[in-house]
Amino acid sequence: MTKIWRYGDDVNTDMLFPGKYTYSCSTAEQILPHLLEDLDPAFAAGVRPGDILLAGKNFGCGSSREQPALGLKAAGVEAVVAKSYSRIFYRAAINQGLLLVECPEAVEAYRDGDEVRLDAAAGTIAVGEREFSFPILPPEILAIRDAGGLLPYARAKLRSQS
Repeated sequence: MTKIWRYGDDVNTDMLFPGKYTYSCSTAEQILPHLLEDLDPAFAAGVRPGDILLAGKNFGCGSSREQPALGLKAAGVEAVVAKSYSRIFYRAAINQGLLLVECPEAVEAYRDGDEVRLDAAAGTIAVGEREFSFPILPPEILAIRDAGGLLPYARAKLRSQS
């Protein structure tokens, strides 16, 4: 069953992945044990593939580092649904193939125990019995996500052109 991890506003990159590990952890395996350790110590051990994060506004603010997005993607997080994102984190997440959905109404509607179902291609998210729409993501962003990130997407595109 999908677990929902809920967080508030202004969750910055240091909360997602502590800055003290920036130069000592660069691979997914090194990053995973430290994900959200200062914000939610249970997250790294409890997150499972398919889980969804719900968050407030300005998610991913702070310094520009790849580790938070890389770690969340490597942990198997299906998507982060937030009221809004920091621009630089949004781009880092796309590069890693991590799906970000901006839908403040869905975040507000969620109550503990609600089931959340996401359909990125249709631009819908169901929270409990309520369904919300969000702008359908451009096909290129969905293709990058489906490829596993920008580098695998670009490599596949180059191979198909040869």
